[in-house]
This record gives sequence, structure tokens and C-alpha cells, in this order.
Amino acid sequence: MVIRRWVAAVVAVAVTSAGCSRPAVESAEPTPVRPTWQSMVLPATSGAAARLLVRDATVCGGRWYAVGAVADSAGRNAPAAWSTVDGLVWSPIRLVPSSVYGARHVLYAVACRDARLVALGAASGGAHGNPRTATWMLHPDGALREVAAGFELFGGPRAVSVSRVAAGPREWLLVGARVAGAAVWSSPDGERFAVHEALPELASDDRGRTVAYDAVAVPSGWVLVGAVLTPGAVPVAWTSSDARVWRRALLPGVDGPGQAQRVVAADGAVLAVGPVRTGFGVWRLAEPGWRWVGGFGGGRGAVSVRALVASANLVVAVIIDADGYRLWCSDSGGESWRPVTLPVAVPSGDTGLVVALEEGRLMVFADAGDGSRAWWAHLQVGG
Repeated sequence: MVIRRWVAAVVAVAVTSAGCSRPAVESAEPTPVRPTWQSMVLPATSGAAARLLVRDATVCGGRWYAVGAVADSAGRNAPAAWSTVDGLVWSPIRLVPSSVYGARHVLYAVACRDARLVALGAASGGAHGNPRTATWMLHPDGALREVAAGFELFGGPRAVSVSRVAAGPREWLLVGARVAGAAVWSSPDGERFAVHEALPELASDDRGRTVAYDAVAVPSGWVLVGAVLTPGAVPVAWTSSDARVWRRALLPGVDGPGQAQRVVAADGAVLAVGPVRTGFGVWRLAEPGWRWVGGFGGGRGAVSVRALVASANLVVAVIIDADGYRLWCSDSGGESWRPVTLPVAVPSGDTGLVVALEEGRLMVFADAGDGSRAWWAHLQVGG
């Protein structure tokens, strides 16, 4: 994965006098970064009364994407996606479902590489209301099409979860869990996926049940993060060159239960973040292995990490704590963090907070329960 170096001119618009590093004077919580948020408009893809539900976003090849759904007044969902080249004027993407369930999907995860885009969607269905999951792929005609697949590829008696999608230089990876524990699905083209489950080190064993939450492509292959669910939970990471043979590593420095829930490549290294007893823990993978970097957000009841994005040395995390959704940022390799004020407060519940980041430009899609609205701002790096 190529990580772009920071261009100072791009972030010359200062949003605060200090950037994302911790200020010299320590406090119970660092002084927030206060961006100058500029609103954006996502066009409705159906009736004007539809509630927009943005649930993930990404950027690559000079284009930004947001995916999710629209809900009508009766609460019925239909998949939706938008794109922009300038970050200001967004256009809806044509959606082509291939199944009854696909027509009701919420697109909840997305990744892109060059001009290719793959999304995950799901809708509850069947006698037990289990998720009916499928992938979607952007075609050269500009349509995002549901990919037909066998029921047991993502569902069936061995199904547990399909959480994230990641794009690598040679293949695509889906991340989740099956009855046997942590599992992945790989594809050379983003369309035809094969499941890899019950693999040594990746799957559950006598050390506990495993679950995987997120993955990132690295020059040597893949880094996967998750947890071993013993009494409590232990944060773990896996590495693989081919998505079929995995090596497991326990992440160090945790006093009590913890999980690694999101991972990102940042400035030549890999960062993982997840909830721990003291707040949110941060780990860094660089030679010779994983090390505990520190943490942030203590004292507010850490719940989960919902997103982790990076551009050069700037990292932004979306977390949920006792106050709801919050943003934090770091420009020091994850060693120090500052909260970022949001344009609106977003409580936990039937809500969402989605981000995408490139060269200091941060896109935020916030749904406080009344539909997603969009903003952008520049984040300053340096102190």
C-alpha cells in the first residue's frame, strides 16, 4: 500500500493552533481540536422525505465514496451510494440489486482500489431474521451491482458475521467469523470470493474462541486484528502473505480484557486500536513486532472503535464511549491523541458516524437519529 507523504500546502488552512498532538500542559482530557466544518449536501436517491443512512465511506483514485441506504417513512430500506471528485458536489450511484434481499440492503462496509470499489450489504430475512449478506461491485458502466453468490458463502449453519472489506494490491479480503472462529474470504478480482475458515492459528482452539474485526493490506500481505474470547477478551493480531496461512500474535501491554477492533496503515507502520479496561488502547506494528503505544479516552466507559483512517502521519479514530460517538486524532504515530469536536452530537443507538480522510481533508457523515448529514474540514498536522 502506498501511503502518500504530507503536502504542507494542502493543510495550510489551520483549524486550530496546535494540531492533533497532545498539548504541552497535560489535563484530564487534552484540549480538543476544533475544525471549521463546512457542510455538504448528499442528494436524495428516492423521495425527498427519505432518511439518508451513510454507514461507511472511503477515498481512492481521486474520488470519494459514501455508502449506506435510504429509509422511507415506513422504515423500509433501499441500498444507496454516492461519489464525488471534489468533495463538494456529490452524485448518487446507480444501484442494481440481484435478489429480493439485495433490494433492501444497507451497505455497511466499503473499500476501493484505483477505479474498483467493493461494498458489503445486508438485510434481515428468513424465518430467524438472520442477516442476508452479499457483496456489491462497481462496474465500468457506473452501476454498483449486487454479486450473486451461494447462500452458504456468507450465511448458512456456519455463519456468524462478515464485518469489513479491505483492498490489497493483489486481492480483496472480507473479514468476520464463522462457527469455527475468525475467518476471511479472499478474491482476486473483488467479485468471486472464497471463504477460508477453520484455519490453524486463525480459528478457535483450546486457547479460546477467536473473532476477527478488521484487516489492512501491507507489502507482505495482510494484517488482521480481533480478539480471543476467553473469560474476558484478549486482543490479538494475525499476519498472512496469502490469506490462507496465518500467524497469531497476542498484543502486549493490556491490563485486563481488551480487543483490537480496527487497523490501518499509517506512515510506514501499522496501527491497531481497540477498547481496553483503561479506555482505548493503541498498538503499533514495526520491526521487530507489535508494541503497546499507549491509549486515549480513559474515564468515559470505552465501548467500541467504529472506524480508523489515516493519511500520511495523520490518524483519525471514530469511537463510542458513554457519551456516544466521538472523534479522536493523532499525528504522532498513535502515541498521543486529541479529541476532535463534531459538527453535531451523535448519541449511540440507531445512529452513525462515518469518516474518510485524504491529505488532511476529513469528510464526516453524522446521523444523530434523523438521517445522515455531511461536512468536511482540514485537520492541521504539527504543533
